[in-house]
Amino acid sequence: MRWLACFLFVACALSPSHVVAQADSSLRSGGDARNKLIGTAVNTTVLRTDPGYRDFLAREFSSVTPENVMKWQVVEPQRGKPDYTAADQLVQFAQANNQAVRGHTLVWHKQLPAWLAAGGFSSSDLADLLHAHIGDEVSHFAGEIYAWDVVNEPFNDDGSWRNSIWYQAMGSDYVAMALQWAHEADPSAKLYLNDYSTEGIGAKSDAMYALAADLLARGVPLDGVGFQAHLGLQYGFPDSLTANLQRFADLGLDVAITEADVRMPLPADSDKLARQADYFGRLLASCLAVDRCVSFTVWGFDDSHSWVPGVFQGQGAATLLDQAFERKPAYDALRDALAASPNARQSDPADGVINHTK
Repeated sequence: MRWLACFLFVACALSPSHVVAQADSSLRSGGDARNKLIGTAVNTTVLRTDPGYRDFLAREFSSVTPENVMKWQVVEPQRGKPDYTAADQLVQFAQANNQAVRGHTLVWHKQLPAWLAAGGFSSSDLADLLHAHIGDEVSHFAGEIYAWDVVNEPFNDDGSWRNSIWYQAMGSDYVAMALQWAHEADPSAKLYLNDYSTEGIGAKSDAMYALAADLLARGVPLDGVGFQAHLGLQYGFPDSLTANLQRFADLGLDVAITEADVRMPLPADSDKLARQADYFGRLLASCLAVDRCVSFTVWGFDDSHSWVPGVFQGQGAATLLDQAFERKPAYDALRDALAASPNARQSDPADGVINHTK
């Protein structure tokens, strides 16, 4: 059964090892008041082992995205033997805490199973494998995932098509095929395209806009576009973000900030943290300014478990909490942005989220 979700504030005490000063209101309750899902990517290994991590996650967020455990590499390490154990555990946690689940991701050029990445498949083989993968995974979670990042990162930075295994096999039509297959497996799920460096108006976001418009004109099932928003202090803020989100919304699509973090050259200092807070606040303010921006998701919430230092040498401190699990100015910037915006959306961003209490 579908419902208009009203996510409740969950008052959870943090473990002594993770002492966080209690806020007057959580990000979750602020998002509820604005009818915006406030989400985070989840490290399921930490979720299983750290009570403080679990408590903060339950209290502060109304939406969760699996960081890795719904990616093909994890769900089908052996060909023909899908294993959704870790992903199921996250879904169960979300259901227990009345949280929406965003599925991430069905089609990507990275984190493929070793047996698939090894190659040796014909184009028709790859199309069949992708069809089977999408159908199996989406069907497994049918009725439990409110939105899927169906196709992730299809474009190069200059707006040209990424020459991925899928593009090589099927050309650009692989996007439409993937969306159609996902829709057939769960007609109730919202289906998204998702990419990075598309926040501002430019070559890459223009390519995404043209793709989205074309898919809609062809009747391909597409509900929204996700903007990852992996930002860095050494780069300027994408000042055209609000206008960019609005032009996609004007196509009749939902839009979402899906993977927000703001990295900085280390070490962090008060000036960098203040600028980071400004970036986070402006990201959320842009989402709040666009009626069809339905959710705002950070890519992890504490620096101890951020992906950034492992990928960007000498950079880090990209999230809302420091390595001691203390709130940074960025957390308060998000909370203040939610409190400062007076105009609530008229429709519910989680329309179609499953009633987990049934």
